[in-house]
Order: sequence, then C-alpha cells, then structure tokens
Amino acid sequence: MTVTVRFAPSPTGRIHIGNTRTALFNWLFAQKNSGRFIQRFDDTDLERSRKEYADSILYDLHWLGVFPDSIEYQSKRFDVYDQAVEKLKAAGLLYPCYETAEELDLRRKIRRTRGLPPVYGREALALTQEEIAQFEADGRKPHWRFLLPNFVSDPSETQRTEVQWNDLVRGEETVDLASLSDPVLVREDGTYLYTLPSVVDDIDMGVTHVIRGDDHVTNTGVQIALFRALGAEPPVFGHHNLLTTSSGEGLSKRSGALSVESLRESGVEPMAIASLAVLIGTSENVQAMASMTELAAHFNPASTSKSASKFDPDELFVLNRTLLHHMAFEDVRDRLQLLGIADERAETFWNTVRGNLDKLSDARDWWRIVNEGPLEKPHFEPEDLEFLRQAFDLLPEAPWDEGVWKKWTAAVRKDTGRKGKELFAPLRLVLTGRASGPELAELLPLIGLEGTSARRP
Repeated sequence: MTVTVRFAPSPTGRIHIGNTRTALFNWLFAQKNSGRFIQRFDDTDLERSRKEYADSILYDLHWLGVFPDSIEYQSKRFDVYDQAVEKLKAAGLLYPCYETAEELDLRRKIRRTRGLPPVYGREALALTQEEIAQFEADGRKPHWRFLLPNFVSDPSETQRTEVQWNDLVRGEETVDLASLSDPVLVREDGTYLYTLPSVVDDIDMGVTHVIRGDDHVTNTGVQIALFRALGAEPPVFGHHNLLTTSSGEGLSKRSGALSVESLRESGVEPMAIASLAVLIGTSENVQAMASMTELAAHFNPASTSKSASKFDPDELFVLNRTLLHHMAFEDVRDRLQLLGIADERAETFWNTVRGNLDKLSDARDWWRIVNEGPLEKPHFEPEDLEFLRQAFDLLPEAPWDEGVWKKWTAAVRKDTGRKGKELFAPLRLVLTGRASGPELAELLPLIGLEGTSARRP
C-alpha cells in the first residue's frame, strides 16, 4: 500500500509556523517513504473560508518546496458526507439532540456539583416521539451526535472502553471513550463539524498516516471509533508537539502571528523556516539544512518531544545567515538580478559580501556601497581626517587586483606610522560607511581606483 498523508488546514487565514510544521512533517514523511502528499482544504465552514486564503496556503507551501500530489476541497464533497450520515443513522449510531447551548451548560454544571465528569448524559436517547414533536413544533432543530461504543447494551450505562494505538511520535497511547461526550457531527443548520468530513475523506482518499498536532490526541479515540463504524480500518496516527511564540502564547491563523507570509516578507529563506519548523523540539540539533533532501535525512517523527516548543524568530535569523553565508552564486543569480546586481562582477561580489548578510536583500545595500559609496556620509575627528587625506595621497596606480589593499596599507603604514585598528578602522569607514563588513582586500578591487578616489574626504 502506498504511504499517503494529507495536510488539511481550514482556509480561514494565513498559515503560521505551527501549521507549517504539520505540513512539513507530512511532506517529509511522504518523501522518505516514496509516498503521496494530499493538500486538502477543510472549507466546510462556507462563511469563514476564503479562496484567497487557500491560494495563499498553496503559494506558501510551494515557496517552501512542498508540492502536493493532489488538491482537494471538502466543500465539493457534501454529497459524500450526506451518504455517510445516512449510513450512521441507519445503523442507529447518529441520533438527534434538541438541547440548547444554555441547557447543555446547565447540565454540565449540575454534573460537576455531583462529582461527575461533565460529559453529555445521552438524555436525547430517552426522548419520546411526543417530546420530539413538541420540540419540532417549537421550531427547534436537532444537532446530531455520534453514539460512542462505550457501553454493553444500555447506552445510559457507560463503562471504561479503551481505544489504543501506537503513535508515530508519542508511542503507545490510550483514550477512554467513557470519559468523552458523544461528539456532535452535524450542527442544527445541517453543516458539518470537523470530525465526520475528515474521517470520510481519509477513507475515500486512502490516507494511511495522519500526522498532526498533539491537540488532536483525544480526538483520535473518537475518530478511530468512527472509522470502524463506517466499516474502515483506521490509519496510523502521529501527534507532534505544538509550537508557541517565544513568550509561550499559542499561534493562530487569524492573528497572523509568525505567518509564513510575514516571515517571507522579512527576508527569511525558505530552508531556514523549514529547518527550524521541523527540527525544533526534537532530539536533533537545530541547524540550517540546505535542501529538503538534507532535511529529510535528519527527520524522524519519533525523536519529537512531547512538550510544546517555543519558536524564537531570533534563532530563525541565525539559521538564515548560515544559509546565505554558504549559498553558491548559481543558487542566487536570478534573485540578485532582480536586485539590480547583474554585471560581470556579480559572482565575485556575491562571494565577497555573502558572509556579511542577514538576508539576501542586504546585498543590494552593499552593491550601492560598491558603486556609489557610503549610504550615509561618515563623520571623522580631525586627526583621522588628516590621516585619511594622507592615505589617499598614497593610492596605488592601476591596475587594481587582489593585491592592491595590501600594497596600499603597507605604504600608508610606512608613511603615517599607524597600524592595526588605528589604520584599518578609518579606511573601512571612509570606503563603506560601516564599521564592519566584507574583507576590504576583496572589496577594494570591486570598488576600483576611480570609485575609491571619489571617496577621498
């Protein structure tokens, strides 16, 4: 059987780094097992789901290097879910309930005062036809609950019923169905909650492994029961730990916190995001991986911690710098051209400045410095100003090659008596406007004799 996984977000906002973690776990698992990756949109909530969000999710995934084998939309499959509903009703496993939200809340409070778990007591199963008719006459519409298999013969007498599975990430897991309420699968207005469409789609699409956040662990017990009620064997489940902000707050598509879009716009490389999203909170060292192939070699779901991990953007930029510092010119040629860096010096320029970049767009500033001089005119004390004018009188003649910096500084040292920082710091500042940067021995030939002469203070 072909390994088949799916990433099934609701298109109600931009995906954040936590959603990305789930997508990448599934993608890498499929890659390592020569499997299929399904992009499925949980868009049954027609009011909140937006096509532009679905499109942006696909764009973000493609940018990260994740390419689905197929794309599915749950909003196009309501007829399939309707058939599953009728099957469950016919089997007596889906029953109508007429309680209002206020009535349910009151019942939960009463159960708590009696020391009982606040689960639904299946009161709707005891309704008479007359009571149902009265509710209908009052204009009440039922929501429909799935009858969990946690009893022997009388649904009002539940007993401990363990559902067990060997989790890809967490190992042996157990959920007691008697500790749960019968889940609502269909709302009063006939729309579907998450559970039914998800299970039906996993069956129809041949999903073999469901990898998702550990906030779904309890749901898994219910879903395994629903798989079996629909006559299917459950897939293998894996639940990875969740990511939070650096302050410990949860992530949300609607808040936009740490969205892939915002990280991309801030200049972060896709492999920096992928590396941190996958490796954080695992036994692997967090390091910048140059490709998905390399990341897949370090990916092991079982190495993931069971506790939540904090996602620190500062760590992301450390990885970003590492990637840029080792990136070959061939990998950035087209992107540099878009920044206006395109003449015969481009490759030498890239190899010279890449070790000083936080993000690739910073190369544009260094290109301006090379061609036009400092972005802001530096200020010098009188003694440094006198030194620099003396130094510029000693500029070597053309041609300027890789040895010109050594030749120039040797002459300046001999003539002025300055050495070390006293010599190099003012020269760097007058040439670049910055106190640090690429090696001047490599930068000076790019600036050229004419460009250097023009920077005379």
